[in-house]
Amino acid sequence: MSDEKETKQKGQPEEKKAGAKEKKKGEKAPPAEKKPVVKRDENFRYIVRIVNTDLDGNKNIVIALTGVKGVGIRSAEIIAKMAGIPRSTKIGDLPESKTDELEKLITDYSEKVPHWMVNRQSDWSSGADLHLVGVDVEINRKDDINLMKMIRCYRGVRHETGQKVRGQRTRSNGRTGMTMGVIRKKLEPGAGAKEEKKE
Repeated sequence: MSDEKETKQKGQPEEKKAGAKEKKKGEKAPPAEKKPVVKRDENFRYIVRIVNTDLDGNKNIVIALTGVKGVGIRSAEIIAKMAGIPRSTKIGDLPESKTDELEKLITDYSEKVPHWMVNRQSDWSSGADLHLVGVDVEINRKDDINLMKMIRCYRGVRHETGQKVRGQRTRSNGRTGMTMGVIRKKLEPGAGAKEEKKE
């Protein structure tokens, strides 16, 4: 009796497995769920140009504006609020007049916000609080580095030699080229014996 029960129990899972395999072979895979197609307005722009930068029209206004160099999330939120546009709006849905208004707000940003919200406070040449955007960010950065090199300050010298500028260690990190591991000083042959005699 016990042997018959064991064989039945052992046989059942095999039969089930075989049946499951047959079902899998016979059945077609369930169709993949189709994503709902979003119908866009015929005036929708997939690429929006603001401050000489191409922005993705499918992104919402705050995220899209961060594509402009010099505009971060916080400043993008402020610009959208000043323009009166909800942050969930896709930038491609905006009419040409609104994007022109956005561009004007970005260029005049430093005049409309407190001095601590701009990215270049008390500029060394003019003394004004500026907010640089677009190509101006990179141009000013290069000018600053060239000035430091010209006046031969420590940071300028470090930039010239391609070393780390902000006080980081250079022994283990920032290695370039054929730099090998740390070379340790070898002990002289008689140095160990002398130390033992002293003790």
